[in-house]
Amino acid sequence: MSLAKWVTKLREAKPGMRMKLVFSLSSIAVTLLVSSIISVMEFTRMSDYVSGLFAGNIKSINAARKLAEVANAYNLDILAVVGDESTSAVPDFNQEEFLSRCDSLRTALRSTRSMPLADSVVYSYQAYMLTSFELENVLISDFINSRAWYFERLQPKYNRLRGDIDNLSTALYNELGRNSATFDRGFYRSIIPGIVAVAVGLLLIVLLLAYLLSYYVNPVYKMLQGLKEYRSTNRKYTYEFDGDDQLVELNDGITELTGENQQLLRRVSDMRKKMAEREESHES
Repeated sequence: MSLAKWVTKLREAKPGMRMKLVFSLSSIAVTLLVSSIISVMEFTRMSDYVSGLFAGNIKSINAARKLAEVANAYNLDILAVVGDESTSAVPDFNQEEFLSRCDSLRTALRSTRSMPLADSVVYSYQAYMLTSFELENVLISDFINSRAWYFERLQPKYNRLRGDIDNLSTALYNELGRNSATFDRGFYRSIIPGIVAVAVGLLLIVLLLAYLLSYYVNPVYKMLQGLKEYRSTNRKYTYEFDGDDQLVELNDGITELTGENQQLLRRVSDMRKKMAEREESHES
């Protein structure tokens, strides 16, 4: 079969009742399935993105809290040494670990709004540590009051460091709140395809119901009414409707059968009349 004949045959092919119903229901199923897949994919993408932001915020908040704890412990050790004039031992401080935590915090906050605050913490820490290194000379000096040195030089540096750490922590908590709001907006945005799928599915179901009532259910009821009138009053079956599927073929078949049956009944009736007339003529 040539391509032109195949295309012509395909165009002339009429979809049947079964094909129409299958196509209608399949359209609804495909719409719901595609919309559900889009909704799940959008929610998964949004959830992974926001979960990563949450994890980074929580990690940064813990790092900032740890920095505050370490700096506070070191400052208390210095204060204890300054208050105890009998000792000249300088408190130990793991500077490499503190700087490593600062670098990790800056790396986590890179390209975020809190990055300048992380830099401020590092600068404040450097200023504080440079001042704290004067403690050994202060303790062995006979001219410098260690307490005055602490409250006039070191304590302001420490207050600035703690203030920068507190500002950073506040900014991180605000960032966490913004990410939470982003998650809420993303959640509602991710369920929109599902809502649209349900709405479109309901609309298609209503349209399909109207289509079935108009093109199948109502014609069947009218066909039954026509058959009922035909059987009760022997009226001619004359119901017709537009269409191109098996229901129209069934209606045409009923019309043809009822017409043939009426013709047969008329012939039988004519034959009976003729036989009755012959009998009357023989008797006479």
